[in-house]
Amino acid sequence: MNHKSYQPTRESLSSHPLPQWFDEAKFGIFIHWGPYSVPGFAPVGNFANTLKTDYDRAMLVYPYAEGYWNAIKDQTTPSARYHQAVYGSMPYQGFKPLFMDGVKQWDPMAWAKIFRNAGAKYVVIVSKHHDGFCLWPTKVANPHEPHWFSERDIIGELADAVRSEGLRFGIYYSGGIDWTFRRRISRTFMDYSFSTPGGDYAAYADAQIRELISRYRPDILWNDICWPGNVDSFFRLFAYYYNAVPEGVVNDRWKHSTSANKLLSLKLVRAVMDMMIKRMIMNNPDIHSALPQPAIPHSDFSTPEYTKHKEIQPGKWEMTRGIGNSFGYNRNEQDNDYSSFETLLIDFIDALSKNGNLLLNVGPRGEDAQIPPEQLSRLSKFGDWLQRNGEAVYGTRPLIRAEAETETGETIRFTRKENRLYLIISGRPNGITIKVKEFFCEGTANLLTDGSPVQLKREGEDMNLIFKHRLEHIFVPVIVIEEEDDDGMKRSPAVAAGANLEGSEG
Repeated sequence: MNHKSYQPTRESLSSHPLPQWFDEAKFGIFIHWGPYSVPGFAPVGNFANTLKTDYDRAMLVYPYAEGYWNAIKDQTTPSARYHQAVYGSMPYQGFKPLFMDGVKQWDPMAWAKIFRNAGAKYVVIVSKHHDGFCLWPTKVANPHEPHWFSERDIIGELADAVRSEGLRFGIYYSGGIDWTFRRRISRTFMDYSFSTPGGDYAAYADAQIRELISRYRPDILWNDICWPGNVDSFFRLFAYYYNAVPEGVVNDRWKHSTSANKLLSLKLVRAVMDMMIKRMIMNNPDIHSALPQPAIPHSDFSTPEYTKHKEIQPGKWEMTRGIGNSFGYNRNEQDNDYSSFETLLIDFIDALSKNGNLLLNVGPRGEDAQIPPEQLSRLSKFGDWLQRNGEAVYGTRPLIRAEAETETGETIRFTRKENRLYLIISGRPNGITIKVKEFFCEGTANLLTDGSPVQLKREGEDMNLIFKHRLEHIFVPVIVIEEEDDDGMKRSPAVAAGANLEGSEG
């Protein structure tokens, strides 16, 4: 374990190594759960499409149900119409007692077992989202919304439950937005991104995160949007965190306050930026790639949302996504609005082969603290697949190339560990023989699920995998290959394949 003492400087913080546990964990669960989970309402759709088709009010009608309080501030939105029909003139604050009634039915140990059985190795829960409601009995007073917290220690109970199941525990905090401090409506992407409160908010956020670190020692400190203080304030915070939790990690969403931020708080400047972003979105089908997270002086890993990388990334990253299109529970999402298990698994394997983890979100209901069955079914299938094939996932590293392709069009992703190379075939391939194009390595091969032998046969620049039985009943089969030296010792097949792989990164 790393016991170094860290100083609040870029040089000292940059010496913090990525902990081995995080690099090897590969799969985590994200939890968005709060007062917004009681109405659990947002239009069904896709965030990227919303930005393209309705940019001028995108942040009022996007599919993230956790944005409910902002959405009901405009009486023309679907969320406002729903609120009027179901809750009348009740203010958003009226959801606190309804949420706390639901919490009475909550069993943190049941959640922890679900996540462990799904194959997750860590859990990150939202401690405070943009609505400012805290899921722990904070001692840091909110001067603008008194008693806006849970008297029951939801964070502490989940931390204990998760850790008792052998999982790591992380905390999300909305540092960049808090609607109790800044109640102005956010309509556009720029309104939203640059709505960080000023005044007393920076001291409040700093005190709360320090309280969370002191009380719960989170293994992951996951901030969102940006950080309200200057660069020195988050250097001091990071040093405090690393000294308290030496094997902790921080994400990359800590863009600190600068003079440029103050300039973008001006309505005219934001309007010009909105015009530029609208044009950029129309020219780029992938909004998450078009709007990358700005670079910050220090982080342990990056957190692109719903994003795939084309090549192996030199730094650790985490694909962050929901099972559906919302993070908080959205009652409008039906089974066919959620991504299929097959899609989720293939996205996970793609990230894995390119030095990434997957942080997969669940959005429990607010009225009864239950995870919707559509989400549970996907988690269960993850657990089944990982129970059979986890050897090709946990503790692995990327190969020097991420992928290959079969003759029939299936994509193969590579991982490696010690003296083993894993070929993970996306999809449900047919037949006894699979031809891998422009790739070959020698060694002893087996199908990971049942240990049955797989013959490796070279055909020009390609490699035939010849199985003992047909594969159509197996979704995403994994082949493990070991190679022997002349003296019979095992060595990595990646060494044997090195000549073929040279210059083939990504």
